[in-house]
Amino acid sequence: MTETPLLIVDGANVVGSRPNGWWRDRAGAAARLRDSLAPVATVGLPARLPAPVEVVLVVEGAARDVPGTEGVRVVSAAGSGDDTVVELVADAPERRRLVVTADRELRGRVTALGAEVYGPRWLREAPASN
Repeated sequence: MTETPLLIVDGANVVGSRPNGWWRDRAGAAARLRDSLAPVATVGLPARLPAPVEVVLVVEGAARDVPGTEGVRVVSAAGSGDDTVVELVADAPERRRLVVTADRELRGRVTALGAEVYGPRWLREAPASN
């Protein structure tokens, strides 16, 4: 098994989990999520997921043009973001795969492939690094 875990974030679902006006600027909300994920690649999520971590943010719709950045690979879903998340999980069977989503159907699909699933709160409540 490859040592570096793969953290796949369902961008639309995680952004949509907080009623903070994200719908007025979907691309901006996805970019802010991407930026908040960048430190995870090198710092991990203390007490939850040690570094290094490969971080992948799946975007779709109005956020499709959000580019990747240092530490976060952004994958633009050609169709369904859920299908893209499932493909990413299926393409890395030898790795520890963690998916962040609150989508119940997606949770079932990726756990059937051996992925761990966490809700958006898991990311938000991770202890801050020093």
